[in-house]
Amino acid sequence: MMWLLSTILGMAMLVSCSVETAQVKTEGPRGADQTGGARIEFAPPSLETIPGSQLGEQIRLGYEIVVNTQEYGRPYVGNRLNCTNCHLDGGLNPNAASFVGLASVYPEYRARNARINTLADRVNECFERSLNGRSLPPDSSKLQAIVAYITWLSQGVPQGATLPWRGLQHIDSRRPFNPANGKKVFANKCAFCHGSDGLGTMAAPPVWGPQSYNVAAGMARVTVAAAFIKSNMPRTCGWTLSDDDAYDIAAYVDSQPRPDFADKMRDWPKGGKPADAPY
Repeated sequence: MMWLLSTILGMAMLVSCSVETAQVKTEGPRGADQTGGARIEFAPPSLETIPGSQLGEQIRLGYEIVVNTQEYGRPYVGNRLNCTNCHLDGGLNPNAASFVGLASVYPEYRARNARINTLADRVNECFERSLNGRSLPPDSSKLQAIVAYITWLSQGVPQGATLPWRGLQHIDSRRPFNPANGKKVFANKCAFCHGSDGLGTMAAPPVWGPQSYNVAAGMARVTVAAAFIKSNMPRTCGWTLSDDDAYDIAAYVDSQPRPDFADKMRDWPKGGKPADAPY
């Protein structure tokens, strides 16, 4: 049954749109290189080259936790999402908050908690917010495995470099958001995978409701969700929606009910809260 569903879904996508290319959209740079002018190429190592050592086993575990978080990270997850639902293709997709090179930018100051964050801190932030769960202990083998995987993906990227593909490609809205239009476009373009009620199907995760990301997740910000939708959705059909439609869908989706986050009022203690933060 799962094989049949996947086949039907794949055929429907191929019929409805052209295939998405796995490259960064070049409407504008996401950051300038700080390594003396040499261009940083998006060139992640092949998973087939993970070493056959104890470190390699740790890296493989990290990959499994990212791709199959529901199975390998279950005690720390509070919804039905996997890390790879946002960090597509196990963090290898340059259009979807890729993990490639990410280890080279940490430790890093983040205004949201007004302190220097390690890569492990950032991973735990995703577990608490995007996965609506709880932090992994600092000495957790699972946390160390995720960090090892991201570090392995970052080999060859100079420390402190600015990654042109980091995060998501920002898009601009040329008019006020229209959630009513977003509801219509969602029904036409998104409901087949995510369900007409947004609660997810066997093909795609929930985008609202009790099993989705909470109000403090990055995706709960309309600008972030719109950028993700524009470059990646419908799946395999990125860059086919207009900027306005992407914003309208994001405004509609993020207006729907989702879990709260108890510590949200501690965010941005020194200011700098984004205008589209939902709290």
